[in-house]
Amino acid sequence: MDLWQSMVYGFSVSLEPYNLFSCFMGVFIGTLIGVLPGLGPVATMSILLPVSFKMTATSAIIMMAGIFYGAMYGGSTTSILVNIPGEAASVVTCLDGYQMARKGRAGPALGISAFGSFIAGTFGVLGLMVLAPPLAALALQFGPPEIFGILILSFTMVTYLAGKSKLKAVAMAIFGLILGTVGLDPMIITPRFSYGSVTLMDGLGLVPLVMGLFGVSEVFLNIEQKIKQDVFQTDLKGLWPNKEDWKRSALPITRGSLLGFFLGILPGIGAIIPTFISYGLEKRISKHPEKFGTGMIEGVAAPEAANNAATAGCMVPLLTLGIPPNVVMAVLIGAFLTHGVQPGPLLVKEHPEIFWGVITSMYTGNAMLLVLNLPLIGLWVRLLKVPYGILFPLILLFCLIGVYSVAGNPWDIVIMLVFAVLGYLMKRFEYEAAPLVLAFVLGRMAEESVRQSLVLSRGDLLVFFKHPISSVAILSAILLIVSPLILGWLKKIPAKPR
Repeated sequence: MDLWQSMVYGFSVSLEPYNLFSCFMGVFIGTLIGVLPGLGPVATMSILLPVSFKMTATSAIIMMAGIFYGAMYGGSTTSILVNIPGEAASVVTCLDGYQMARKGRAGPALGISAFGSFIAGTFGVLGLMVLAPPLAALALQFGPPEIFGILILSFTMVTYLAGKSKLKAVAMAIFGLILGTVGLDPMIITPRFSYGSVTLMDGLGLVPLVMGLFGVSEVFLNIEQKIKQDVFQTDLKGLWPNKEDWKRSALPITRGSLLGFFLGILPGIGAIIPTFISYGLEKRISKHPEKFGTGMIEGVAAPEAANNAATAGCMVPLLTLGIPPNVVMAVLIGAFLTHGVQPGPLLVKEHPEIFWGVITSMYTGNAMLLVLNLPLIGLWVRLLKVPYGILFPLILLFCLIGVYSVAGNPWDIVIMLVFAVLGYLMKRFEYEAAPLVLAFVLGRMAEESVRQSLVLSRGDLLVFFKHPISSVAILSAILLIVSPLILGWLKKIPAKPR
């Protein structure tokens, strides 16, 4: 099928009533979660993962993807009205969005955020549609050495781009790899680290792990912090930006869309880093950089465009290579695998209804979000006033029911609570969970690829450097690892006196 035929086929799938309803539920829940501070797409997707088991594979992936990009829309509402980012990728929007609200311009800020997100999201889906098929065809040339090289580069990028401590990120990645080895050996089918437990012999489940690390631990943390937000009282009329607002926002939206999409493709980047880069770029090229942070509409348009375009960019490596570039995609790959679908180069051939159905549903979802966000601003404002003491017990109850419903195994609840405590302690001591989850999801794939490569090469370790793609990926990973050491060494060299 050519691109046009593929689009028509994709829309015929995504516009089926059940899939359309799944898309609506995904973007609605995503927006709701984006509006509520303290929750994010990872925690929500983790909590709702058991619900997707009763759905068809196509509708489940459409709903889960809708939660992801829907949260990007909703996060801007809280950033502008409350000065608290509802979602981590909306942090930068607080800088100018809240200041616009204080000046009585909350309407245009919310309006340009919604329209910019729609434009960027549409551009991102177009990019995904154009790039994904040829990349999937290229990935068919990959063997075990190439897959291992790409995975090594992915692990390195995630740890290299970690927040504060690279050492902590490496420790979490190693821990995730160890957790991934629990269960039966994939090659010779012998138990590892199961200690006679039937539950552990089947391996640690992704659902209790991510629900514990993100869902329940987030409840514990927010109860402890006792977050109290005051919604900024302002006139929400005039949501449509005026001609001057559009003139000032057009280029920032364009630049943010391009930056967000192409940066989102890279492993470890996600939707947060592009927003900072986009905001920094706009501030640098602005004629009045000193006004940023005082209510510049460019400071709202650019980062909001970047984070929404990045959501489509993140889908490229997942759908074409079967490699999740960030923790949200790691949870999404769990939804694929639970339905017996392996994302990767064969997805477009073996499951075209999923591949094209999911991509075209993102067009529909972006349109739904534009319609949902602007008229329902008043509802989201009232929702922000709901006490946390009411929300969190319901979230905890839903987690307990959800994790038990997967296999009817009470030990899954125990595993979830163990990881909830672990996730809480990790957040308290500033250990990131993303490297752990990515290493856990990709660890078995990496183990299988390296062992298959050594079997095919009869134990020759140089096999990874005899294939161009794997050698370039591994050398790039090594360069990323040693570059901080080289830069640190160069800084210590005293400058020669003139």
